[in-house]
Amino acid sequence: MTADLVAEIGALWHERHQARLASRPRKRAVGAGAKHQLVFVDRLLAALVHLRHGTTHDVLACWFGVDRSTITRAIGEVRPLLAERGCTITSTCGCELWPRSSTISARPE
Repeated sequence: MTADLVAEIGALWHERHQARLASRPRKRAVGAGAKHQLVFVDRLLAALVHLRHGTTHDVLACWFGVDRSTITRAIGEVRPLLAERGCTITSTCGCELWPRSSTISARPE
């Protein structure tokens, strides 16, 4: 299931990332500039752990060895993709932790 999620969401993320890069005129050559500190799989994992367990961005930043702003950006990029896929997170205590429209969990098959 994880490999399917990575394949499905990863393609969407890459497509949007390339579109964002192409949407403005280049100031540097292709391949120049800062590289991603987190590969897509790590971005997805950070978002899923944050959404499912409520782990703070600071803890995830320490776990992945990056700055908190990198985690915040990664979660912000991945979360809408998961929501578009139709995923939701439900609480085990019966209370709603986040609005259903913007949360994640495995989609029933």
